[in-house]
Amino acid sequence: MALQITESCTFCGACEPECPVNAISAGDDTYVIDATTCTECIGHSDAPACVGVCPTECIVEA
Repeated sequence: MALQITESCTFCGACEPECPVNAISAGDDTYVIDATTCTECIGHSDAPACVGVCPTECIVEA
């Protein structure tokens, strides 16, 4: 299962550099997660790195 970024994203950019598989990119008004690339950091860390750095807690399971 992949993660998604909700509309409460403030476009701060904290999540993008944390993604080990480069699944996060800038959209028009929010960042977006490519569901086909996102691994939820399995094999990289114990928890999704982007969730840990998101100040608005807008990254949720899809």
